Amino acid sequence: MEILQNIKYDFMGKRKIALVISTILIIISLASLFTRGLNFGLDFTGGTVVVVNFANPAEVAEVRNRLEASGLNNIVVKNFGGSKDVEITVPPQHEEQSEDNLSGNDEAKLSNEMLEVLQELDSSARITKADFVGSQVGDELVEQGSLALLYAIIGILIYVTIRFEWRFSLGSIAALVHDVIITAGVFSIWQVEFDLTVLAALLAVIGYSLNDTIVVFDRIRENFRKGRKKSTEEVINTSIGQTLSRTVITSFTTMLVLIALFYFGGALIHGFAFALIVGVIVGTYSSIFVASTTTLALGISREDLIPVEKEGADLDHIP
Repeated sequence: MEILQNIKYDFMGKRKIALVISTILIIISLASLFTRGLNFGLDFTGGTVVVVNFANPAEVAEVRNRLEASGLNNIVVKNFGGSKDVEITVPPQHEEQSEDNLSGNDEAKLSNEMLEVLQELDSSARITKADFVGSQVGDELVEQGSLALLYAIIGILIYVTIRFEWRFSLGSIAALVHDVIITAGVFSIWQVEFDLTVLAALLAVIGYSLNDTIVVFDRIRENFRKGRKKSTEEVINTSIGQTLSRTVITSFTTMLVLIALFYFGGALIHGFAFALIVGVIVGTYSSIFVASTTTLALGISREDLIPVEKEGADLDHIP
């Protein structure tokens, strides 16, 4: 990675192109979120998830048809881990279920009814897992998850303002909001299931993106103190170039782990790994272009980071 050390490139000269790209991505993401919404998982919608094991590979389409014929609507059927295990997600079927009036006996009754139907298809069918989440719990999770994102952003705003300067804090917040909107937009466009693990991944994306941004901001502050004759654009370009090797290495090694998790980690963390893959790509881009570009647009300068010395301050010690 020596070739990336102190690379000289006019990053800020390309900020208008980056602005157009980011604007297009955000508009597409928001349009999808408002029109299609997120494909909320059981954690947020409520309902029942049952995992059924078969002695032989199961036909997902046949399982779905049998269950729908028995009166279950809007169910999601997919393989779970292997071809012999099938995960069946059943949303609340009646209004009384949406009011969280299902008891443990009702859940067991629903599971047993599903098992009876599937045993007609294959007598070896057996339930290996059954979970139920009430819709009221799901509503609370949506509210609490949204508050967690909001509190994280507010905390970051305060932290960066104290450590650097308010223009830097707004730049970092712009990058974080950019990353969250685009990552959520990808989930909306492809309708990937959005559950608690994905929400956790979004919070992790915020932390990852902020870490990259802080490294760049630290270098900008140092270079402002060293390069008195350089313009703001030159200082930011130099700072990004000096930290680029660190950014590329960190992102590359992180992506290797996430890709392994995505392909070999199983269905339970598939959404988590996918969200982080998207977040790392978008977060790396935003720490280079969005955060620094926003700070530059707000008019950051050397004088904002270095206190002006009072005239005669060197004589204050004389009585």
